[in-house]
Amino acid sequence: MGTHLRWLTSAMVGGVLIASTHARAQGQAPSQAPQARPLPTEVSNTRFNSGQSVVPYFEGWIRNPDGTFDLVFGYFNRNWKEELAIAPGPSNKFEPGNPDGGQPTYFLPRRQRWVVRYRVPADFGKNTVTWSITANGRTEKAFGDLIPAEELTERVLMTNGNFNPGESDPNQPPSITVAAPQNVVAGVPVTLTASVKDDGLPKPRPVAPPPPAPTAGGRGVIAQVNSSGPGRPRGLRVTWMEYRGPGRVTFGASGPTPVVSGEVSTSATFVAPGTYVLRATANDGQLSKFVDVTVTVKAGASTQGQ
Repeated sequence: MGTHLRWLTSAMVGGVLIASTHARAQGQAPSQAPQARPLPTEVSNTRFNSGQSVVPYFEGWIRNPDGTFDLVFGYFNRNWKEELAIAPGPSNKFEPGNPDGGQPTYFLPRRQRWVVRYRVPADFGKNTVTWSITANGRTEKAFGDLIPAEELTERVLMTNGNFNPGESDPNQPPSITVAAPQNVVAGVPVTLTASVKDDGLPKPRPVAPPPPAPTAGGRGVIAQVNSSGPGRPRGLRVTWMEYRGPGRVTFGASGPTPVVSGEVSTSATFVAPGTYVLRATANDGQLSKFVDVTVTVKAGASTQGQ
């Protein structure tokens, strides 16, 4: 029995040595028993201000009354601060066909939804449209097709995907127009004025009064405060964004601006000469509608030669 045990032990040791020698001969380290890895205690909050890619997104498609279809795309600029101007062409294109499909050429930070609608014919069938964006040396793609599960409605877009109140909802989206400013010079602020009409629905919610302060020594129940910031905007508002352009546009209004007597204005300063497309979106608290305005900017004294 003792002899048999010594022989078995020697064989096991020899097998381990042979396996170790074979691994070294193959240029590999001897295998080791897997060790338990501790689970992470938190999710990494790494934020990149610049240097990241822009990811196009296929949001879904809409059926048009004439039988055609609109493929709806958005994008996600993975940078927290960097804004990129990418002209239509090899780095910003739709395929097949004309690479300029009306897509944005100026990409704001983070997620921008429902920004472009690419129209395809009634006989599009099972074909696919590809939107490619190359930024900071990396190419990202989105593929649009007519998968039934991806069908959208106009009401879904008007609510920014939050909910679909249905066709029986009496509320109608606001209408908005913007007059294109003339004789715009780079570096010089210009006034943009939007005219907005709405049916008054939904009625703006009254602002709730703040909860009473607790009395000294009181032990009453105090309501939980979920946010210390301002409440959601109420009533008719307009927001501005740059959709196309060779450089940055700085708006005087940094967020939703209330409409007063059917109008709202802001300033816009264009950093460089060229052709820009600005988008103004009116929102009544539930439904929204946007309009694009094209602005031609001339070179100023400080931008000559750019």
